[in-house]
Amino acid sequence: MFTNTKFMTAKDKELTLKAWRTFLKHGCQRKHFTKTLYHHMIQHCSFIAHYDIHGFYSHYFTDPNKTKRFIGQFDTGESVEYGRATWWLTGDYGDINRAMCQAVGLHKADLYADCSSAEFKRDTAIITGLMAKHKINNVLAVEAGYRFS
Repeated sequence: MFTNTKFMTAKDKELTLKAWRTFLKHGCQRKHFTKTLYHHMIQHCSFIAHYDIHGFYSHYFTDPNKTKRFIGQFDTGESVEYGRATWWLTGDYGDINRAMCQAVGLHKADLYADCSSAEFKRDTAIITGLMAKHKINNVLAVEAGYRFS
């Protein structure tokens, strides 16, 4: 399925894909974001390092909007950090990267739904905090024309 390259054997590609599938299956949890995945992302998937593995994970997986963008790269094929660039899907690492996109296809509905849920929880916590800060209760907000679900 995969070809050997100068810096990555076919077996290494298989192991990377296996780690990727585990990461996706468990909802992109930090404990499943391995050094192998991180190095592949920054060396062959057109992502910048964001200083180190911790900075990279923090950048993409603590804000649901950025997580959606990250998943979107593997959904659309367009680089998050380099615009519409799709070169990362070709060449020596195109085989593994296209396989990673296919793996996202199996999980993307759940991943996007998780992001939307996390975004809603974050936003409602902000709204609730601001309402408390400004002493606005739900009744006053509804009277002012705001709608809460």
